[in-house]
Amino acid sequence: MYVCVLITIMKKFLFLLLPIISLAQQFEKVNFTKAVAQLSLNPIDKSVLGTVKYDFNVNQSIDSIRIDAVNMGFSNIEINGKEVKFKITEKQLILFEGFKKGNNKLQLRYTAKPKQALYFNWNNINNGQIWTQGQGKYTSNWFPSFDDVNEKLLFEMNISFDANYSVISNGLLNSIPSNVAGLKTWHYKMNKPMSSYLLMLAIGKFQFKLDKSVSGIILENFYQPKDSDKYQFTFKDSKAIFDFLETEIGVKYPWKIYRQIPVEDFLYAGMENTTSTLFLQDFVVDEAGFNDRNYVNVQAHELAHQWFGDLITAKSGKHHWLQEGFATYYALLAERQIFGDDYFYYQLYKNAQLIKQNSKNDTIPILNEKASSISFYQKGAWALHIIRETIGATLFQKVVKNYLKKYQFQNVETNDFLNEVAKVSNFDVVKFQKEWLDDYHFQTLQVDNLLKKNAFIRKLIEIQNFKDKPFSEKEQLYSDILQSNEFYPIKTEIIYQLTSVAFEEKEKLILMAMQTNDVKVRQAVAETRNPIPLTFKTAYETLLNDKSYETNETAFMNLWNNFPEEQSKYLEIAKNWQGNNDKNLRILFLTYFQLSKTIDLNSKQKYFDELVNLSSNNYSSSVRQNAFESLFLLKTKDLNVLKNLVNATTHHKWQLVKYARDKIRELLKNQEIFDKFSTILLDLNTDEQFQLKRLMIK
Repeated sequence: MYVCVLITIMKKFLFLLLPIISLAQQFEKVNFTKAVAQLSLNPIDKSVLGTVKYDFNVNQSIDSIRIDAVNMGFSNIEINGKEVKFKITEKQLILFEGFKKGNNKLQLRYTAKPKQALYFNWNNINNGQIWTQGQGKYTSNWFPSFDDVNEKLLFEMNISFDANYSVISNGLLNSIPSNVAGLKTWHYKMNKPMSSYLLMLAIGKFQFKLDKSVSGIILENFYQPKDSDKYQFTFKDSKAIFDFLETEIGVKYPWKIYRQIPVEDFLYAGMENTTSTLFLQDFVVDEAGFNDRNYVNVQAHELAHQWFGDLITAKSGKHHWLQEGFATYYALLAERQIFGDDYFYYQLYKNAQLIKQNSKNDTIPILNEKASSISFYQKGAWALHIIRETIGATLFQKVVKNYLKKYQFQNVETNDFLNEVAKVSNFDVVKFQKEWLDDYHFQTLQVDNLLKKNAFIRKLIEIQNFKDKPFSEKEQLYSDILQSNEFYPIKTEIIYQLTSVAFEEKEKLILMAMQTNDVKVRQAVAETRNPIPLTFKTAYETLLNDKSYETNETAFMNLWNNFPEEQSKYLEIAKNWQGNNDKNLRILFLTYFQLSKTIDLNSKQKYFDELVNLSSNNYSSSVRQNAFESLFLLKTKDLNVLKNLVNATTHHKWQLVKYARDKIRELLKNQEIFDKFSTILLDLNTDEQFQLKRLMIK
């Protein structure tokens, strides 16, 4: 029986492998070189209608040609001007006639209603957006293409849409023909080949500002009109980062234009689509938001990918660190240029701590397609730092330059890079690969020695080692540091160490910390000063005015709890706050107003209704989740809140979906709320009903 079962399993496994094997064989025999598409998108029914013309070469005899196409409908397929028969599966279009050895032309018409990769944020039609996320192998959900990253070709996109919107894709915008019945057609063209997963679309009501790099590359930074005041803080370092990376990498930016476009509810921080990076709207910030969460690292990371990932692409997931490790490391180098050496070493230090912690349970090395993101990103960056520090910055730049020039517009493996290292140095690449890429252990001693080259890191470690010393023995040292120009993490380390010291003993140091006017140092005081002595109240209240929404939030909550007799004063201060993109401060005010002892019931109801509305699909996922957390903190059983929570389970962003599902499971344990969910069931749409029923029966 065991043998029979094993044979059955093997047969099934081989059947599953057939499409993969055939595609691998296909790319050896068939080469697709160019795609010209005409697309029309319908945001109401979330569909795509398109015509695609492909140029391809048949190099060797082949029975069939496969194009990845998930749940698509096809018609009018022609090869070399003649209509041909075809087959479709759930995942592929299969062509088996009409092509010949040599050059061929394919034309097809298709329709798609993608469940992923192309997202229609169209709840609010006045601010609707459509955008793509094809990382890995998902573009085939909305565009018949190639999931295998080794197939690179030229793309030319013609997209027709409402003339009141902006439409963005890869490459240069060649023309926008005149309106036809309220529509425009945008024509984008790539002049160099790229993998299909880097194909992108973004549609929305955007504006943009033009800049130009030192080398003459056009830079376009997009934003929504409502965010015009945030532009300077969101993109303030963009040109400097671009110029630095182009110089540091040593190879001219490989494309003719570079764009950055923020979109609502993007799945990740950013995505390096060729020439046109999409990034999360939450990184569009004002001055205070910049201090809490800025776009600097993300934009440097995604820009670095234009070389490492877009110009050259890893052949398989096993070599994914060649993209993410490089992008992470060059982002750190760019931040070093902007924020200085101490910042750079502090990020390396934090990454090292993260890797050390992760390696306790993570036994998968970098050179494995199942490696963790920490391995691909942070450990990959550290591996590159080891090489750069060992052979020197000049030789490292030469290696990277040779590597990029040799393999531009091609696919690479780890040995391709290590061979270039070996050509210009005596660096032991065999030992390096064994220790850093094939072994999951972290080379702690080697890392610590490199970190200690920096005086700030040495000082930080010294102060950390003082943690258990009596306060009297370190008071003067800490006083001197707080009055010095030392980088802020040393000062915040001191503040955190003082948490258990009586306020009367440390008051002088705490006041020194407040007087630094460093946002991060003052934030550490806000986080650790509870209870708040009456003598410190006035000084602590100044934190409500800091240019950090996170500090404002923490200070408000601590003051509210410490001085209940002045809660109305703090509500008055906070009544016009909005906060970060997640509306943390507005939600804070609305929540605490409900907790106040006010007898103004009309205002309470008005603010409660506003809080409920913030949990609806009129708002981004970060706002909604914040609102939900506050509403359930208030122990609400409001039916509209429960409906909004069920609606969240149908959202495209997995983080919100997970939160909503977990919360519903928790709430269903309460019979009263279970009954309320049952009551609203018939008021929900089909998708919502499906999600709720599935949760209720478990």
